[in-house]
Amino acid sequence: MIFNSLEFFIFLPIVFIIYWFFLKKTIKGQNIFILIASYFFYGWWDWRFLSLIFLSTVVDYFIGLKIHANTKTENKKRWLWCSVIFNVGLLGFFKYFNFFVDSWIDACNVIGYDIKSTWTLRILLPVGISFYTFQTMSYSFDIYYKRLQPTKDFLGFAAFVSFFPQLVAGPIERASNLLSQVLNKRAFNYTQTVAGLKLILWGLFKKVVIADSIAPIVDDIFSNYSNYPASTLILGVTLFSFQVYGDFSGYSDIAIGTAKLFGIELMSNFKFPNFSRNVAEYWQRWHISLSTWFRHYIYIPLGGSRVSKLKAVRNICIIFLVSGFWHGANWTFVFWGAFHALVFIPVFLMGRNTIYKNSVVGENTIFPSFIEIGQVLLTFFIVTFSRIFFRSESITDAFNFIERILLNLSYAPYHHPLGYRMVDYYILIALFIVYEYIIRRDERSPFKFKSKVLRFIIYSVVIMAILLFYDSSIDRSFIYFQF
Repeated sequence: MIFNSLEFFIFLPIVFIIYWFFLKKTIKGQNIFILIASYFFYGWWDWRFLSLIFLSTVVDYFIGLKIHANTKTENKKRWLWCSVIFNVGLLGFFKYFNFFVDSWIDACNVIGYDIKSTWTLRILLPVGISFYTFQTMSYSFDIYYKRLQPTKDFLGFAAFVSFFPQLVAGPIERASNLLSQVLNKRAFNYTQTVAGLKLILWGLFKKVVIADSIAPIVDDIFSNYSNYPASTLILGVTLFSFQVYGDFSGYSDIAIGTAKLFGIELMSNFKFPNFSRNVAEYWQRWHISLSTWFRHYIYIPLGGSRVSKLKAVRNICIIFLVSGFWHGANWTFVFWGAFHALVFIPVFLMGRNTIYKNSVVGENTIFPSFIEIGQVLLTFFIVTFSRIFFRSESITDAFNFIERILLNLSYAPYHHPLGYRMVDYYILIALFIVYEYIIRRDERSPFKFKSKVLRFIIYSVVIMAILLFYDSSIDRSFIYFQF
């Protein structure tokens, strides 16, 4: 079941009504119901994979208790490693087994050993496995580092692991935030509910109107890049930047908004990354839950930036390579991560990696300065260039794509095979950029305007656009479901 499906918009009101109107007096009843609803939501794809969520839940629940019960650091560490090995092993088997086998076969073939690919298995990738395994691992880490007391409420913990709004593609929540809310009594809040509905509406707009509408154009250009001039290839990767942003941030908005309907506050996952003034700021605004996970559980334990410059650079490289590999079993993602490490390191060495941490572009003015515009455009160019690797099917395709841009510097207007009017999409993207700039100070209030008339007009336009662009016959799953 996906957020932009008709099934979800039947499922959600039913769950909401039962949750608040029939179970509002008992926190245990609400948690059991959320657990059942979450398993139903996830099982809609493939009920067989529910066993993996349940297994991950059971393992980390008991490991958390064992870590806390042991007084010796050595024993605590052994149990922590049990959590890491189990979760990484689970993730590795389903996501990376064939990748490693194929890479080994290719390497052997290069040096003259002809090995047949009989070791590969037909393994289906469980949706969301990269997200919920990281979430349960963080629980074990936080108990080990004494940031959190383990819970003895298994059903509450299971509801935390499988909470359906963010189960499939995040945000990746830490137990200190989400589990504490799950275990405590929640009361219906009208303001919170309305705010949630607004975020759902804005997320649907970004997914349906922005991401899904330009997806066929991006698909055509990347599938047939050898037939197009440089101008079209640049258009394709630029549109992909907006597609993946609209798709993933749209999912996060819907997830955060849906959680609000049940009295739960999730962390922000995107803070208008397209207005970042350098690559470091971009990573403070893009997929924040994953970035902070790597920072808390890998970067800081390695020493972070409190070590020598050389070791700090090493830590940065490790983080970006792991981040790239987390995204998928393909060398394209490793190259993508390595590229971001290379462009991040100079910013770090110049001490400019935190200078924009608490500000937005055009902080105290209506319009950004020319310097800020240049910084934003340069950052967008760097990030967009890296997405050639992110979107391409293989390393060969990525480099051929880049080579064609460099060696076929010509312009020709792009015409989609189905006759899409491209000017409409240029206008749509331009209006989207302007609107996001206007609301750039608060990612959780997309319709925060004083004028009721203006709000009514914007609501009407957004709803009409969603209805106009929505096509139930097209299977447009969220991009990050594959990760």
